[in-house]
Amino acid sequence: MNEFADSSQRKFTRPLDVERGRVDMTHGGGGRAMAQLISEIFAAAFDNPYLAQGNDMAVMPAATGRLVMSTDGYVISPLFFPGGDIGSLAVHGTINDVSMSGARALYLSASFIIEEGFPLADLKRIVQSMARASTEAGVPVVTGDTKVVERGKADGIFISTAGVGVLVDDLSISGDAIRPGDAVIISGSIGDHGVAILSKRENLDFETAIESDSAPLNGLVAAMVEAEPSIHCLRDPTRGGVAATLNELAHQSGVGFVLDEDALPIKPAVRGACELLGIDPLGIANEGKLLAFCPAEKAEALLRVMNAHPLGRDAAVIGQAVADDSRLVRLSTSFGSERVVEWLNGEQLPRIC
Repeated sequence: MNEFADSSQRKFTRPLDVERGRVDMTHGGGGRAMAQLISEIFAAAFDNPYLAQGNDMAVMPAATGRLVMSTDGYVISPLFFPGGDIGSLAVHGTINDVSMSGARALYLSASFIIEEGFPLADLKRIVQSMARASTEAGVPVVTGDTKVVERGKADGIFISTAGVGVLVDDLSISGDAIRPGDAVIISGSIGDHGVAILSKRENLDFETAIESDSAPLNGLVAAMVEAEPSIHCLRDPTRGGVAATLNELAHQSGVGFVLDEDALPIKPAVRGACELLGIDPLGIANEGKLLAFCPAEKAEALLRVMNAHPLGRDAAVIGQAVADDSRLVRLSTSFGSERVVEWLNGEQLPRIC
């Protein structure tokens, strides 16, 4: 049900007390309280012509090309962190998943599961953050849903978003298309998001100026595929970081990877935090970075395009794909040795996105 639109035109005699009020079970009961919550917080923030249709669905114009769709859930803790919050993250993450196919992201849906007692001020802040993020990315939230659950059953708020995009027919970017000899490029510094989250965890006590890298990558991807349609694969290294992403792609494409430790863009503050906590920067989540794989002879030209974009100014070639029946990811270290970059064993950083 498109609740955001369904309640958008209703008027109420007394506005919500956003400053002091909290979500209660009546806000999920389908009655007047729910209609007011949707009207004054969700519909007001996400207002657009598709949402304003007022139906149980959004009707959008058909796009020429192949449709791309992705969905994701966001359960991050804490909800607010340096450089973003669960709202902007939910928009950026799904836009980026659609964009990794080379597609142009068109529309988003959003579903909220809210815990009884959640502050209305925090809810409004999150929703407004989502609205800003979607507007800046040019990808509107066109339909949505809310549910309220009993106190203690949702840890504040969970958000699920789905995205739809369109892919031109002659473009083919896929995780099984990487070939030996391909250059491995990353769009910027590694581990910023994970360290920003960890710095705000209640059981950890360290300070850092690092902010999350959460950002929409659709503009960067559009510039990349226009300049170099020979790109074989794009992938955003989120949960599990670069390590998990490369191991996944090694098995999907049937290749190995060799990385150059000296080429990895890692900020000193991130490196220091990882040393303090005993974790590998390659295993930390990123939310505004991408890995690109292209023929080696195209890497320099692609890198110039990426460096010209604000979200790719620190892009660098960090390794190459190699023929390897074992499909290993290896790191050539600064000391001249080599180590295998393994999959994560267990959950290194829970509730990171």
